This record gives sequence, structure tokens and C-alpha cells, in this order.
Amino acid sequence: MLFPKKRIELEEGDYYLTPEGYKCFTEQYHLKRGYCCESGCRHCPYSFNKKTGKHQ
Repeated sequence: MLFPKKRIELEEGDYYLTPEGYKCFTEQYHLKRGYCCESGCRHCPYSFNKKTGKHQ
């Protein structure tokens, strides 16, 4: 059974806009979310390496 993901309200400091106009989530946001999505996020505090597919 799949459980719906908790929606996290965005606050100041949760993301910034890249020069291309994309939202880039910060470490602050990832810690609030509470888990690693294993997408290789730029500011991942969980030390996931997308190349190896493992947490370091």
C-alpha cells in the first residue's frame, strides 16, 4: 500500500532560482522533507552519489 507524501510548505531559504530559471532546493528543504529521493540533488545532505547509486 502506498502512502501519500506529506506536502511541505516552501519557506524562504528552501530554494533559489538558477540562472536558467529552475528551482534548486537547498539543504534546509531536504532536511525538512526528511528523506533522500536518490535523484542526485545538488544540495543533498544525505550524501547520495548518483553515479554509484549508493549513500556514502
